[in-house]
Amino acid sequence: MSGEIIARQEGRLGRITLNRPAALHALTRAMCAAMIEALLAWRTKAEVAAVLIDHAPGTRGFCAGGDIRMLAESGAGDGAAARDFFFTEYRLNHLLKTYPKPTIALMDGVTMGGGVGISVHGAFRVATARTTFAMPETGIGLFPDVGGGWFLPRLPGKVGAWLALTGARLKAADCLAAGVATHFVPSADLPRLAERLAADAAIPQTLAEFAKDAGAPAELAHRALIDRFFAPKSVEEIFAALEADGDAWATAQVATLRTKSPQTMKVSLRQIQEGAQLAGFAENMRMEYRIACRVVRRHDFIEGVRALIVEKDNAPKWRPETLEGVTTAMLDEIFAPLPANEEWTPL
Repeated sequence: MSGEIIARQEGRLGRITLNRPAALHALTRAMCAAMIEALLAWRTKAEVAAVLIDHAPGTRGFCAGGDIRMLAESGAGDGAAARDFFFTEYRLNHLLKTYPKPTIALMDGVTMGGGVGISVHGAFRVATARTTFAMPETGIGLFPDVGGGWFLPRLPGKVGAWLALTGARLKAADCLAAGVATHFVPSADLPRLAERLAADAAIPQTLAEFAKDAGAPAELAHRALIDRFFAPKSVEEIFAALEADGDAWATAQVATLRTKSPQTMKVSLRQIQEGAQLAGFAENMRMEYRIACRVVRRHDFIEGVRALIVEKDNAPKWRPETLEGVTTAMLDEIFAPLPANEEWTPL
């Protein structure tokens, strides 16, 4: 298995530790494949009662996402490596969502993008005071993939639409209030928690014993405003509602949204609207793979990575520049089915 993944059995646990600290454990295709290999090996192994996913100690990230630079470089060419990555990553997401044994993710640190995909679909998601959870993709011309079309519209109220469009960052109390975390445990207690789970795998009881009060949510204190302003069916209407209000919170949301790619804001809202209507998770991942194969090769993603990750001038030149320039025909092209032999399939 990849050295960037440490997979082993500890007592009653199958344990996967992300081990790419220099990149905040951002996922590569090899890492996704290694995780799949371990999960498949443990799936029917009677002595493995549950799976724990964590990261190597001493870094501030659980998992910062995917290998964005590689995706942009591939997208600027033929896109083959990017498609291969998404195909494998989405199979991992689907495997975790449908896994027959409980999975526990210790989201101790930055949990964004691909890191969300390997945590949020599991049965138990543990936040700590170090947790920062976000789906920030619209800021780089991407969209909230790894199952975002499925879980975001199923969060309370319009929290999913707000997270998808703004890329808002949640700390532990907000993660609990939003439902993306199930427990809050202090970081210092995680080694003992893992030991206890390995010893008896009495997961609900053990987590309840270790869980502490995370305090009051900060971002979701504005839940009524989130539900009101992010309810409209189009991004233009969301902007109009926020701009007409003039409240400090609404004004701050407008300022944030103005930094995002108009194209991928519209893609993201349509993604979660369509995802809300789908019957199953596999259908959602098939939709997201279609979107990913196309968006990764479009101007906004390559430009967003240049501006925010490579050159870091934080001044992306989006194309189209305005919401009005993003047409229904453009979106239809991004969401259209792929040729039958190129569609995503689960394991």
